[in-house]
Amino acid sequence: MFESLINLFFPKVCSGCSSFLLTNENVICTVCRHDIPLTNHHLNPDNDAFKKFYGRIPVIHTSALFYFHKKGIVQELIHNLKYKGHEEIGTILGEWYAEDLKSIELLHSVDEIIPVPLHRRKLKERGYNQVTAFGRALSLTLNLTYNDSLLLRNVYSKTQSKKNLLGRTEGIATVFDVSYTEKDHNKHFLLIDDVITTGATLEACSRAILKIPGAKISVVCMAMAQS
Repeated sequence: MFESLINLFFPKVCSGCSSFLLTNENVICTVCRHDIPLTNHHLNPDNDAFKKFYGRIPVIHTSALFYFHKKGIVQELIHNLKYKGHEEIGTILGEWYAEDLKSIELLHSVDEIIPVPLHRRKLKERGYNQVTAFGRALSLTLNLTYNDSLLLRNVYSKTQSKKNLLGRTEGIATVFDVSYTEKDHNKHFLLIDDVITTGATLEACSRAILKIPGAKISVVCMAMAQS
């Protein structure tokens, strides 16, 4: 009854379209769930996300759950997750995508989930890493270790979304590093992020992880930018 009173005075709204959620809806309304642009990458190993890294880094698997379009549902979801403190979006997307990822045989050998890190200054400013809830949900559902201490961001930078293509790629190779021990050798790491755009950040992270002897990498993101 107390929860009903809270919902009466502070009704929950959809994180995709801001419409009021019905009793049986959680975070994302049924209409947005129906209209959201799914990639179905998990059904096609040779998908467009995987092709983005051809000739750049050796990846075992790459995929994203949604396509990201400007002014679309996914942009609104990512914005609310990243800047409005709605970490529950990351949780529900992680639970959603984990069910698809279970069917990918190439990911059955993954040892640990590694998030793209924020610089400690950015983490302090924002209060959280926007991919943490997503990663922890994947970790729980897929029964994998979530490791946010392996990959480090050494350079503080402004928000990527406000930069042009040149600004996103310039100097990115020196931004990331790894802190590893012999126990990390020969592991298959699942690198996660919110949105694949140029792929420069994920490439730089992967190159840092590949400093670990015998390391293998797969990449999974919430969304992939599509023109």
